[in-house]
Amino acid sequence: MLLLRCLLLLLLLPLSSMPQKLPTRDEELFQMQIRDTAFFHDSSVIPDGAEISSYLFRDTPKRYFFVVEEDNTPLAVTVTPCDAPLEWKLSVQELPEEASGEGSGEPEPLEQQKQQITNEEGTELFSYKGNDVEYFVSSSSPSGLYQLDLLSTEKDTHFKVYATTTPESDQPYPELPYDPRIDVTSLGRTTVTLTWKPSPTASLLKQPIQYCIVINKEHNFKSLCAVEAKLSSDDAFMMAPKPGLDFSPFDFAHFGFPSDNNFGKERNFLKPSSKYGRQTSSKPRVDLHKVCIGNKNIFRVSDLKPDTQYYFDMFAVNTNTNTSTAYIGTFARTKEEAKQKMVELKDGRVTDVFIKRKGGKFLQFAPISSHQKVIFSIHSCLDAVQVQVRRDGKLLLSQNVEGVRQFQLQGKAKAKYLIRLKGSKKGASILKLLATTRPNKQSFPSLPEDTRVKAFDKLRTCSSVTVAWLGTQDRNKFCIYKREVGDSYNEEQKKREQNQCLGPDMRKKSEKVLCKYFHSQNIQKAVTTETIRGLQPGKSYLLDVYVIGHSGHSVKYQSKLVKTRKFC
Repeated sequence: MLLLRCLLLLLLLPLSSMPQKLPTRDEELFQMQIRDTAFFHDSSVIPDGAEISSYLFRDTPKRYFFVVEEDNTPLAVTVTPCDAPLEWKLSVQELPEEASGEGSGEPEPLEQQKQQITNEEGTELFSYKGNDVEYFVSSSSPSGLYQLDLLSTEKDTHFKVYATTTPESDQPYPELPYDPRIDVTSLGRTTVTLTWKPSPTASLLKQPIQYCIVINKEHNFKSLCAVEAKLSSDDAFMMAPKPGLDFSPFDFAHFGFPSDNNFGKERNFLKPSSKYGRQTSSKPRVDLHKVCIGNKNIFRVSDLKPDTQYYFDMFAVNTNTNTSTAYIGTFARTKEEAKQKMVELKDGRVTDVFIKRKGGKFLQFAPISSHQKVIFSIHSCLDAVQVQVRRDGKLLLSQNVEGVRQFQLQGKAKAKYLIRLKGSKKGASILKLLATTRPNKQSFPSLPEDTRVKAFDKLRTCSSVTVAWLGTQDRNKFCIYKREVGDSYNEEQKKREQNQCLGPDMRKKSEKVLCKYFHSQNIQKAVTTETIRGLQPGKSYLLDVYVIGHSGHSVKYQSKLVKTRKFC
């Protein structure tokens, strides 16, 4: 039966002199009406067989109506609180006999009709107080005008209501399996794998169901409506979705409530309008993530923090109706980060350090004797690494280091220095580290700011190339090595081989071109050139320049790819 049509006929249409029986639901008209979302917006009428969304101001009750025409009619009412507990009750009263308009033949004034219906208190059928999704179900309900009264005593909130007189055929909400729990099948330091049994609505009834997972650190949620309310508390809650993840949309055009069923379309975030409610102040960003994964029943959550408790909720969503049902949520604590062994640094001794991708290392330097200064020399062989130095818990240094860097810090008697190294996100990191209290202890050679090798194209011949590089004011030894490479060798391959810590001792003797000493007191003139001869016409070569310090440690300049002329 068409509940809305019943009530509108009762309140608005002219009544004939003959008693009228309220019609049963016209399915074609009903489907047309529920597709028009504005038809029920902010109305006190509950349509038959369609879920509505609305809101409550704190301590301000709200009443909804629907009509059941015949006795012994099945009835189901579902109320879903969103972000606050609700008090609600369902009652029924008989329709007034005077509604027929007997006597004058003229319809009664509209306000008089409404007052006549609503002034009387009906018989209470059911009541509830809490934040659970609660149901009233009856296989045989009396005819009459049904009233649903709702109240929120905590705060302004929104909610959803669904009522139907055909519960057996409608089945609006996805059905849960016999075991509706979420299982944690794998647990790591930063990952959790979840599985669950599929909804019979998808597996048996073949309706379009997708699963949406919600992850947060606070508590489990009892409805997807509660999740959306939490997310909408911050206008900018959504970060850019990762590739391959399907974030479901929200449309908060009407006081934070979805205004249509454009599920899966482009997100559209609008601030709450003063037309529909009070203006609320901006709230802190919520640490809550929702991702919809289609119809899979296994999901691996990644990028979690070690030794942290997370709550996981899963909702089956009917993509045709946008209605949802919550599985029984679960929680799990990720494993602790593996305790790393502290590496002790020796004064004046170079230590090799390897760090996994996105990993970290802790080192400690405890000078034996009193000291005025501490020098940390760091040679990052591959990508940049983050370096932090603390003395007795106080942060002294935090820098990103690429190539060779030296830091000099003020000393303190009996102090201990904690060095934290954080690797690159691109790949593993390799570096050499020297800590000393002796300023004259220099293991790494000094480098110019620009470590590129320049090739002169006009000086290129069929058998030679001429290159140049910068030096420093310190007298250092420079060695040049060459290696023939194929025509397909490119910059990407060259980048993969840019380990500056691999010295000349790792090269073949046949690849060595020459070694020489060079420096200049005038830093502006600290430039040297060299011509590499004996090359083959039209061939590509990779040139490497190594600078070797007094202690024997070497640093490689950026490799240079050159090619001789094919015809001369």
